[in-house]
Amino acid sequence: MTATPVGALLLCRAEPETVRPVAHLLRERMQLVPAGDGWSVLVPEGKPWRRDGHASAGGAPVDGGAEPVDRVVGGWATALAVGSTWPVLALWWDGDRSGYTLASGFRRPVGYIWLADGTPAAEDEAMRTFAARLGLDPVLDVQVLEELTRADPGTDADARLRGLLAVLTRAGVTLPSGLTPGESADRLRSVAGAHPEAEQIEWAGWRDAVRVELDAVESGSLGPWMLGPKARAVAATQVAAGLPLTLWGARRRSGGWITAGLVLLVQGLLGLAYNRFRGASGGSGNPGR
Repeated sequence: MTATPVGALLLCRAEPETVRPVAHLLRERMQLVPAGDGWSVLVPEGKPWRRDGHASAGGAPVDGGAEPVDRVVGGWATALAVGSTWPVLALWWDGDRSGYTLASGFRRPVGYIWLADGTPAAEDEAMRTFAARLGLDPVLDVQVLEELTRADPGTDADARLRGLLAVLTRAGVTLPSGLTPGESADRLRSVAGAHPEAEQIEWAGWRDAVRVELDAVESGSLGPWMLGPKARAVAATQVAAGLPLTLWGARRRSGGWITAGLVLLVQGLLGLAYNRFRGASGGSGNPGR
């Protein structure tokens, strides 16, 4: 028997230069590749998940810290989204199920799951929320998305994800050839690495991560929202939310949620420090943003 393919993709609604500094904070090796007009895709190089998805009675993983793929990439998507101003869509599959998680700012993530044979296993309302948060057509696109929530014996879970991606092409998504739902993580990594515009995202310590973040702020790729009263309020909220989220993830031994908490903390502390420094030095910004 061959191993069942397990894989994931992280679609970010931002250009690679905007995604890069936040992605470094995930502390994971990934390939960053353009994915259409205003979109990028992160392809994990490692496989910090298990295929079976079984957990202990207390909800914690039972095999030395590995987690189901949906929980891992859901944590990553949340970490990226709360540390930025753009939504992140995690697509995942493990042979038994396939699905997505859409994270956007501090709002509760929305997701959908299909069993391997394509049987829907989630609330239909999730698709309408998904469409609204991505600004999709409330009539034409929602009609197609709702078709993915109905029984169809001839459509398996991977085909459902491909149908979802087909709708997203109208929002500008164009995944490089070969980055396809149902492929193994090794295959995805190989395809992404061969892309002429691929960038390696690799953790090199907090000092380098903060430097990358500051470079992005100074270059303007993170936008003027990093400066001003609104930025300070957001940064304070990130710090206030980051600590309990990190502790909650530690109690559950969930690497994805620990990462989300740490990203919030780092982004918040950096935002507060940057505003104080720029304010003290007389730096200008757009205080209304």
